Amino acid sequence: MYKKLVDLYAGRELSTELEIEMYQAAQQNPELALEMTQLRDTVDGLHQLAPIEFTEETSQRILMKIYAKGIEIQQPSPVPFHLQYQLPIQS
Repeated sequence: MYKKLVDLYAGRELSTELEIEMYQAAQQNPELALEMTQLRDTVDGLHQLAPIEFTEETSQRILMKIYAKGIEIQQPSPVPFHLQYQLPIQS
């Protein structure tokens, strides 16, 4: 169970009680302790990075790379109105 909570621990999303329980479990399990430490350090490092600016130009460059690899991107077409189930209107 604790291995499933490591990602929440790394993001500091656990309640105080659960975090204390995680520390206690980590004292018994060195593998869990290492994973907790490494993942929290990684998440903290990512939060310290400057925010990335995602512009329209960036979006177009990504699309061009996708198209160059031969991947077809189709926008999902909306379901035609005549195929949608109509609910009866009650007065």
